[in-house]
Amino acid sequence: MSSRAAAPVLSELGEATLRKVRRRLMPLIVLLYFVAYLDRNNVGFAKLGMQGDIGITEAAYGLGAGIFFLGYALLEIPSNGGMYRFGARKWIARILISWGIFATAMFLVNGEATFYVIRFLLGAAEAGFFPAILFYLTLWFPAAQRVTVLGIFILAQPISNALGAPVSGMLLNLEGVAGLHGWQWLYILEGIPAIVLGIITPFVMTDRPEHAKWLTPEEREWLSTTMSEELAHKQKAGNHNFLAGLKDPRTIAYSALYFGLVCGIYGLGLWLPTIVKALGKFDSTQVGFIVFIPYAIAAVFVYFWSKRSDRTGNRVWHASMSMVLAAVGLLGAGFLLPVNAVLAMVFLTLAAMGIYSAIAPFLAMPSAALTGAAAAAGLAMVNSLGNLGGFVAPYIVGILKDATGNSQTGLVFLAACLAVTAAATYLYARKRPEGVSAPGATVPAAETH
Repeated sequence: MSSRAAAPVLSELGEATLRKVRRRLMPLIVLLYFVAYLDRNNVGFAKLGMQGDIGITEAAYGLGAGIFFLGYALLEIPSNGGMYRFGARKWIARILISWGIFATAMFLVNGEATFYVIRFLLGAAEAGFFPAILFYLTLWFPAAQRVTVLGIFILAQPISNALGAPVSGMLLNLEGVAGLHGWQWLYILEGIPAIVLGIITPFVMTDRPEHAKWLTPEEREWLSTTMSEELAHKQKAGNHNFLAGLKDPRTIAYSALYFGLVCGIYGLGLWLPTIVKALGKFDSTQVGFIVFIPYAIAAVFVYFWSKRSDRTGNRVWHASMSMVLAAVGLLGAGFLLPVNAVLAMVFLTLAAMGIYSAIAPFLAMPSAALTGAAAAAGLAMVNSLGNLGGFVAPYIVGILKDATGNSQTGLVFLAACLAVTAAATYLYARKRPEGVSAPGATVPAAETH
């Protein structure tokens, strides 16, 4: 295990500066990701009405839900290159507006072909958003504080699912209003906010610390100096240009590991409303409020787990154990679905807790290993290749559901993905500097092997 240096203590000025930065940046960032995740995953609820109206199979739904990630993966790296060139403020606004247009356009779906095409275009439009935010956070927060901040950001995922679930369920009840189906209203009303936020973002987001007029001169100087020193320290490890980030072996390794984690994230997220619907004779509103439960509990756990990861400095253990918890939850739910609906929901809640709490400590590792343009490229590649799991997992779950007539086999498949990824993550990162560091210490970049 890597040696542990004494943990640096933030000065009073440093504490005050980072507290102000968190209060200024994080509410907007969480809101943006909340809307992104809502537009990405609302297809799970739309399916409850859309499937019968346009006549698609379970496998076709799985393919359409997952094909989003093909468009996402193809344009992820070019999009993040654009963000590095033009700046986060303008580029994130561009992404928001384009994805909002296609998220709203989902109401035009009238069959398998249009379902596939618009979902693909939605993924292409949203490409670059997640790694752009990750890279943006590396410009504002030292590595020692980054998992807690990432945890706050990742909170948008379970919170979006928790709050979006009952809202989406109730929107399905707008069936027939103005001659539209409820699922069409769902897409329209949940797609428009992204367009509005895209217009607002350039006026409220700041590109870099040195541009932050809302900090005092002393705070601006402290943060700019701190981040510049961290950047210089990491650059000593080697060439950190854009192409170097793509070719770095660590980028490839973390991409493969993230693929396994993403299989669990979207395999569960895109199918959970269908699974809950099958547990009993629930209407769409009831399904929404039931789906709320595991995600609300997961949101609380994510915050606690991220803080603990920062306090101990052991990213790899926290990421791996979260994936083990998720695997146990999915496996238990798979066996209990036909036997006891209440216990199945308990295990699905454990799965949600594990899946979402793994994300922040996992992503802190590649973001700590690379810097500058290499970080923009590397994080984009990790997210791009990793998110192909969002295509593979929902499609396989759909095929298994068509073949068996139930959800159990799909849940066991997802559990296996997460169990293998947990073991591989631990074995790969347990002795790497970005995997285990001194509590609260800045993580230096490891040398390229």
